[in-house]
Amino acid sequence: MSRSLIQRLAPYFAARLRQNHRLLSSSPSSAAAALNEASSSPSSSESPSPSLDSIHMTDNFIKRMKELQASETSDNKALLRLGVETGGCSGFQYAFDLDYKINPDDRIFEKDGVKLVVDNISYDFVKGATVDYVEELIRSAFVVSTNPSAVGGCSCKSSFMVKQ
Repeated sequence: MSRSLIQRLAPYFAARLRQNHRLLSSSPSSAAAALNEASSSPSSSESPSPSLDSIHMTDNFIKRMKELQASETSDNKALLRLGVETGGCSGFQYAFDLDYKINPDDRIFEKDGVKLVVDNISYDFVKGATVDYVEELIRSAFVVSTNPSAVGGCSCKSSFMVKQ
């Protein structure tokens, strides 16, 4: 049964990978710049001053992440992983996950002991963005409150369109 599920989903994932590859290939200068920057500096949090290429974290974001870390029983602190996936009403959507490991292709942004991790592919879509934690009547969630790489998006703030 699980094998048939994999056979049915494989074309879907292959199509999404081709779509992401085409999107990244359409802007070779930004992809090359991101790879060069990643190889020259292992962590973006080491930059001496905030830049347009870093990802900014609000005080609400820091406060909520510290609350989540304090509620954990293990010594390994959770970090928030921000990713970009195809989908949503506007073409791309943000994906937030709590994670405990850092991959070799990740960029690490740290503020007040809280780490935000973004993979190299997603980084091109969110550099210069601000990540926040909001509490509303209908939900409480991590959101990207501003993103200079986005030209529009959905009112739910979880999907966006990329500047051409």
